[in-house]
Amino acid sequence: MLRISKQSRLKRDEIIAKASRFFGKGGEGLDETERGFSCISFSGAGGYVTVTVCEGAGQREVDVETREFEHQAKQFLGLV
Repeated sequence: MLRISKQSRLKRDEIIAKASRFFGKGGEGLDETERGFSCISFSGAGGYVTVTVCEGAGQREVDVETREFEHQAKQFLGLV
């Protein structure tokens, strides 16, 4: 299991949309299992990914927790 984070200047909804495209059916092909105001979760291929966005002063903290998709999680954080 891996948990990593990064600060981003993108808006919360932009980050959630990027996560959906990157990890969902058009990207890694994972099933979206949950979507909330500030988080989105995926599962498939024996693993999972959860992306959570925490609002800060002018920036957002993007947390990614994953099992089996560590490399892809690092790639995703490079995009946000």
